[in-house]
Amino acid sequence: MDQNKRTLLAVALSAAVFLAWSILFPGPKPAAKAPAPAANASQPAEQAAPASAPAGSAYSVAEAKEIVAADARGVVVETPLYKAEFSTRGGVLTSFELKKYKQSIAKDSGLENLVNPASADKGPLGLLWNGQATWREGRWDAAAQDLSLLVDKEGSLVFTGVFGGMQIVRTLHFAQDSYIIKEDTRVVNTTPSQVAGRLSYSLAAPKLGVGESQYNQTRISWRDAEGTDEETSQSDLEKEGVTRDKGVLWGAVQDNYFILAAAPEPGDLVLKANHEGEVFRAALEKGNLEVLPGVERTLACSWYLGPKVEKFLAPAPNELATIITYGWTDFLAKPLLLLLNWLHGFVKNWGVAIIILTIIIKAVLWPLSQKSYRSMNQMKKLQPLMARIREQYKDDRQKMNEEMMRLYKTYKVNPMGGCLPMAVQLPVFLGLYQALLGAIELRHASFITHLPFTDMIWLADLSAKDPYYVTPLIMGATMFLQQKLTPAPGDPTQAKIMLFMPIIFTFLFLNFPSGLVVYWLVNNVLSIAQQWWQMRKGS
Repeated sequence: MDQNKRTLLAVALSAAVFLAWSILFPGPKPAAKAPAPAANASQPAEQAAPASAPAGSAYSVAEAKEIVAADARGVVVETPLYKAEFSTRGGVLTSFELKKYKQSIAKDSGLENLVNPASADKGPLGLLWNGQATWREGRWDAAAQDLSLLVDKEGSLVFTGVFGGMQIVRTLHFAQDSYIIKEDTRVVNTTPSQVAGRLSYSLAAPKLGVGESQYNQTRISWRDAEGTDEETSQSDLEKEGVTRDKGVLWGAVQDNYFILAAAPEPGDLVLKANHEGEVFRAALEKGNLEVLPGVERTLACSWYLGPKVEKFLAPAPNELATIITYGWTDFLAKPLLLLLNWLHGFVKNWGVAIIILTIIIKAVLWPLSQKSYRSMNQMKKLQPLMARIREQYKDDRQKMNEEMMRLYKTYKVNPMGGCLPMAVQLPVFLGLYQALLGAIELRHASFITHLPFTDMIWLADLSAKDPYYVTPLIMGATMFLQQKLTPAPGDPTQAKIMLFMPIIFTFLFLNFPSGLVVYWLVNNVLSIAQQWWQMRKGS
């Protein structure tokens, strides 16, 4: 059997399997669930001086018991980046609108909101003490006031309450140019006895984005001793959930474009997450805290609510920026995305930037492609001789292979020469595929807003599918033409499989984000032009 065609078929099928796998299973599966920590996991008690109210605090330890629960009301924090609303009952989020991002491309579209009524009820940015919701069971005052950072660069909110004999003072720090919210949590023991407990930082989010697709799934992510991982299976989150207790640094709810994350101070953290009632939930639990009478513990946590943009994530602690990952193609995807952003700075159109980037990649890989096409053309010239050998030795496969190898040696043709250069290029294509799939820059970015000569909205959002399937159908046609320019496999079974490849890929690409289809389509057109030029040269 022709070894060159076998290898070419293997490469093509590998690409198809990769794409199908990316569609059906878009996220890496986590390792086996780690066992939950023992209920009495110990942590050395922190020795601290008796608490006294710090400057700016409205309450002392002695006054903590006198806090009277007030009716919950909303407190608004507004910056140039977002508008958030907190409840005075525990400081949980009730709304978080991103000013730079809309829900859809419609003119009357509202802003992207990372909190909805269902998730707000589960206490995003809330605190749990021994597994109980402090925002429901505690007594909280209503002293916090609205905060505007449209002019001021920094500001803080303080939420104070009592829960289970503990005074809890939450101080949230906000910055004008950041999506990071830094929290200092003071837990003060106001009882005459030692108190032990577990403090958890809570995340809750609905399905993120409008019109979630199989290419953009809301999921639970984390970083622990084994690296960055995620769970995308909603059914697994509902049945088993996720528990991690080895070197946990942060936990998050995310999709391709937005993140809600918590990164408490490192040490003895346990992540627990699940999906319940259409809400994705995660809690990062700080181990067993022992607090002596009249003593306080101060803990820190950084929250991130916003877009998956590296410049905003970079200052976050606990390696939170590693949430932006493209799997094994990471080392290729990130530089390609940087180059794409640089090109967009010149052309001001993301579709045009994708086309230029594809041309650059094709130019860089031109020598490899030339070598591949040259080898395939040489193999094409040997097709009559190879067919004769197959017919002559059809009942003796060993002899057939020996004669084939003798033929290759006589004409100095490497049967692998056409496939190996293509195999080297495949990681580059897959790296760009991954980069474009997760690039928030393409969300609601237009290329050709209207279908030519009509008023019908077309490629107005490169993160959404082509509504009229024009680009995937053209892509399928170019793939078919490209296949016709490639020497046909001698084996009839292989030929039939290769014949179906354009159909399979067209079907897969029908619902691809249009930015990805544009990239693949342009690459096919350039490949056809290169093959035609090579054939015309006759070398």
